Amino acid sequence: MARDINDIQRDIERTRRQLASTLDELATRTKPQNLAADAQREAKAKMQDPQIQKILAGVGAAVVGLVVISVLRSRKRSKDLKEIQRLLAGRA
Repeated sequence: MARDINDIQRDIERTRRQLASTLDELATRTKPQNLAADAQREAKAKMQDPQIQKILAGVGAAVVGLVVISVLRSRKRSKDLKEIQRLLAGRA
């Protein structure tokens, strides 16, 4: 049975409206502000995970440890240089 021309036109109009709505939704989702907000929400959600918190605490402790070691080595080198300068000054 052939469809009526009016039915076909209604279907075309309905499909156009659906397509326009889909395109509007895609445009909204892909705005940089919305993408950034989504990423921020996901990051905050991950930060609530206890496993992630433990990992970050471990990384933080390692960084602090490396900084402390670096500072201590720098002070030792400085003391060694001052001792060498003192010894050289005493020879002159």
